[in-house]
Amino acid sequence: MDGGETLATEWTIREVLNWTRGYFEAAGIIQPRLEAEILLAHSLDVDRLHLYLTPDKPLTAEERARYRTVVQKRHSGTPLQHLTGEVSFYGLRFRVRSDALIPRPETEELLDQALKLAPRDTDSTCLDLGTGSGVIAVCLARYLPRSTVTAVDVSPETLTLAQENARLNEVDARIRFVAGDWFDGLNDAYDLIVSNPPYVDEASLDDLPREVRDHEPRAALDGGRDGVEQIARVVRGAPAHLTSGGHLLLEIGHDQAAVVTGFMETAGFTDVRVEADLAGKDRLAVARWP
Repeated sequence: MDGGETLATEWTIREVLNWTRGYFEAAGIIQPRLEAEILLAHSLDVDRLHLYLTPDKPLTAEERARYRTVVQKRHSGTPLQHLTGEVSFYGLRFRVRSDALIPRPETEELLDQALKLAPRDTDSTCLDLGTGSGVIAVCLARYLPRSTVTAVDVSPETLTLAQENARLNEVDARIRFVAGDWFDGLNDAYDLIVSNPPYVDEASLDDLPREVRDHEPRAALDGGRDGVEQIARVVRGAPAHLTSGGHLLLEIGHDQAAVVTGFMETAGFTDVRVEADLAGKDRLAVARWP
């Protein structure tokens, strides 16, 4: 059976998953069996364990129709997270939509570093610039119970999503949401500024994988010439909004370490360093304000 055929009327959960795995493999999807299971569980409104407990259960016509729709969309490049409407990040659940960047594993490493830098035993203030779906701000508020967090985004729609995720994770009372372009409208100083700014070279946007290029918000990807224009704006603006000894932490492109650390040193930061991600690529730029 090829991907264009209708699923057979009496196919069981096991048969449907086996067929979908092959269909996804042919499309180059990296984890075809896992994604097939996630989408089927989502379509049936059950958890994945249910699939293992009832592998011989036939799907009804309605269930087949729902599943076929999401399978075809995934095969055509729609991100898995947009189909399920949610993602797990740092142990918490977040809603996702097409107007905000899908959180990725590299950003969990950004949060790892942020939690190491932020004061834990005293009251602290944190700023999440370009909050997107709100994952960084929400996790800071959740895992740093003595922190007060400000989350900024230029997109009102994206900020609404971040607010939804703060309520979902019960930290909305401790996050202040601000609509603005980076530091516009901010007057406070913070102990920690964290940002995952756009850092893709504008000349490379059309070369991104299809599901990123066609389904992620371009503004959240486009870092301008050489991918560092937005990073430069953040670095230039940060000194006026950091406490003495406060830290700036940025996610960057793997080939941008020298340029970004140069920005930081020129701006007057000390203890400038770059941390590699789990793949061994330069990914995080860290600096301290004297």
